[in-house]
Amino acid sequence: MTDYSQCSILIVDDTEENVDILLDTLSDLYDISVAIDGESALELLQEYTPDLILLDIMMPGIDGYEMCQRLKIETRTAKIPVIFLTALSEAQNEEKGLKLGAVDYITKPFNPFLVKARVKNHLELKMHRDNLEMMVQQRTAELELTQEVTIESMGTLAEYRDPETGGHIQRTKHYVKLLAEKIRNHPRFSAFLTDETIASLYKSAPLHDIGKVGVPDHILLKPGKLTEAEFEEMKKHTIYGRDAISKAEQKLGNRSFLHFALEIAESHQEKWDGTGYPNGWAREEIPISGRLMAVADVYDALISKRVYKAPFTHSQAVAIIKEGRGCHFDPDIVDAFLEITEDFRRIALQHADFDEEREALLQ
Repeated sequence: MTDYSQCSILIVDDTEENVDILLDTLSDLYDISVAIDGESALELLQEYTPDLILLDIMMPGIDGYEMCQRLKIETRTAKIPVIFLTALSEAQNEEKGLKLGAVDYITKPFNPFLVKARVKNHLELKMHRDNLEMMVQQRTAELELTQEVTIESMGTLAEYRDPETGGHIQRTKHYVKLLAEKIRNHPRFSAFLTDETIASLYKSAPLHDIGKVGVPDHILLKPGKLTEAEFEEMKKHTIYGRDAISKAEQKLGNRSFLHFALEIAESHQEKWDGTGYPNGWAREEIPISGRLMAVADVYDALISKRVYKAPFTHSQAVAIIKEGRGCHFDPDIVDAFLEITEDFRRIALQHADFDEEREALLQ
């Protein structure tokens, strides 16, 4: 049998006799608080959140209808069940209250048995709803964790093929999130860059180079400049990545984290002026996700040590990104980058793979 003794109820009624009857009926069963008008009730609700509100309709100042309306507007109080207390018996009055969000009516004079029964019923419903919401939240958290682990595991495949890219995978996802948060209020990007989208971009970014698992070792790990033919083969990593993620998406259905991962894998080597690869997309043809990753990827490639080059300094990398404004990169994204270059440097230092990289970043 469920114990409701810990449940709290707020009674809002300006008539002392009504309050006394309700206290006699309910105080042995629940934790009761009382407010004698709407104003004092709203003040009380700033301090605690009851499990149920018994609300008189006819009160001076803020009446029950207005108070209920206010409660349902506020996120913190919107889900509290409200039972109206009224001597009004017309159907139109009940309809008005239910439309405002009340869950039930108790008419005066009060019948203690009915009061107890209706209060208990709505507390049970609330507890069931709360438990269901908690289960949904737990399930959602489990699914999100599964997504993150899946992406990290897939991203690690590229890291195993090219051990020098381990820090690169971690750094670029932080860069992408930084850039997205910086430009989210820009008119060109505000509709797209919601909290959910930014979170998905952050989770998806590690897969941008997953297609490199399909590039032969003698090309991927070559300690020198690639030949024209080798570079053409290297460019295929964008297609390999797109196709691999597309197959996963076909099996799992439409998932935002895979959708953005596919976009990023395919388009992060495209250029604003249309000279990139694999599709030669230009300007708005390039997904925003790919445009963000393009800046993140190039900056990190420049400041990273590779077998064929020493790391560039932070200032050199920034200058090259700036030079690519409007040709390689979306100009508005570059402008955002230039305002947060020190944040990029901080992330690069935090996740640097080699001392040589740290030294270059501090120059």
